[in-house]
Amino acid sequence: ILFALLSLFSFVALLEAQWKLRENVYVIESEWNDETPAKRVELTCNTSDEALPVYWKKGTELKGTGKTLIAEVKEFPDAGNYTCLTANTHEIVSYDFFLITKIGFNGQMIRSILKSFTDPDRTFLKCEAKNYSGIFICSWMTENESPNVKFTIRSLKGSQEDVTCSSPVAHTDKSVTEYTVQCQKENYCPFAEEHQPIEMFLEVIDEVEYENYTSSFFIRDIIKPDPPQCQYVATNGTVSWTYPRTWSTPKSYFPLTFRVKVERIKKHKSQVYDADEQSIQIPTTGPKDKISVQARDRYYNSSWSEWSSLCR
Repeated sequence: ILFALLSLFSFVALLEAQWKLRENVYVIESEWNDETPAKRVELTCNTSDEALPVYWKKGTELKGTGKTLIAEVKEFPDAGNYTCLTANTHEIVSYDFFLITKIGFNGQMIRSILKSFTDPDRTFLKCEAKNYSGIFICSWMTENESPNVKFTIRSLKGSQEDVTCSSPVAHTDKSVTEYTVQCQKENYCPFAEEHQPIEMFLEVIDEVEYENYTSSFFIRDIIKPDPPQCQYVATNGTVSWTYPRTWSTPKSYFPLTFRVKVERIKKHKSQVYDADEQSIQIPTTGPKDKISVQARDRYYNSSWSEWSSLCR
């Protein structure tokens, strides 16, 4: 009985050490400290011929012989591709690829591959929408030290959610690379109340290191309009502007509110004026004063747009 219990305990421990990411690819949850022992993982060669002599290799290193192999995985050098080959012809029979995700003392995944955005702070996966069409852009950043990093982004609810995304596009600037994808929620109705949030799930693999990130939101929460287009008439001091071309229509159902910023060069200060209409008269301005406009959904407290180009 004792032997049976020990065998069962060993089997459970082996199962808990890994989880399947996709066919032949597994993630090992490794507690990232010196005290915790390595995870013991059982590999089985995928052959129906029990008498076929086989052996295991990791890279050029011989790991063992026989149909099963117990691998101990703790650090990144332990991860990677374990291949089962025939002893006579050295043909590949099957393989198992192991990734490592670092687990902290609190049992949570340690995430270090992505760089966080400063606004909002500690956000790794940021999604924004220019309007209520159901189309939104998700973005994330890495340091430029990981040229082989790979990404997979999808909706957590799968096909039921009907969210499709493009392939990531990289934009490199100095030491940081920002990746963006355009996603669309199918059959989204801009006039209907949202009841279920969209849940986006990003998987990141850097060589043999695995991390994942999530973002949950309603479209209304991630709205950030494009800036308005504005102009300034010097004769009467009027600033006027038009709605962004990318904003939802009709304007009567999707109204915006605006802020007009006047940077007074001589006085070294800025003034901001609120407006719901599409023009405003500004008190006397100097010829070098800078004027710009930004917009936000009038009825929902989502993000302000960036400031527009200068109105003159």
